[in-house]
Amino acid sequence: MKPTTAFPLSLALGCALAGCMPEDERESEVRAHLLAEGSAQPDDCLLLVWSTQEERRTEFDRAHDIVDGGAISCATGTSASQFEAAITALRAAARSGDKAKLLREVGLPLLYIDGDGDRREIADRAGIEAVFDEIFDADMLALLERLDLSQMSVAKDQGGFFELGAVWLVVDREGGRPRLMTVNRRALGEARDAASAPAGRNQR
Repeated sequence: MKPTTAFPLSLALGCALAGCMPEDERESEVRAHLLAEGSAQPDDCLLLVWSTQEERRTEFDRAHDIVDGGAISCATGTSASQFEAAITALRAAARSGDKAKLLREVGLPLLYIDGDGDRREIADRAGIEAVFDEIFDADMLALLERLDLSQMSVAKDQGGFFELGAVWLVVDREGGRPRLMTVNRRALGEARDAASAPAGRNQR
């Protein structure tokens, strides 16, 4: 019998939490329908996300789920606490100047967009290390040092981003921890220009 997206939401959520439903084709379709079609409310998305996690910070996730662009759980398939863990690690790595720690937070392939808008996908660690100082210059490290979950925006099925998309954190598995997948120096420059524009217009 062909699976149907009309499978009851209450049963899907209840079984996901209780562990009574295997991760089969029917459950996968229910999850995909809820998250892709936007038919789930934030609480539903959180329940689905938590069902995939061994350790949960339910109070934190509920309190911080809504950011610019919508619910983190519905847009990205993971929880606010997972983004917070990645952000905290990125801040610490940037402040310490520890290249190895920063590289551990970078996913592959890394999309790097330079100040002229030229795009480059870097597929391995060696490639990132070869241009590390160009990608993570003083301005980009300063941005990473001030990352804050409350300032993050989300785009459905694309991840969480800061400063007009200067950096993107993307999740590669449901309920998992995001990694830094895009560094966009052009967007960082545009964000800086946008921030200074109002002051400039007010000057005579």
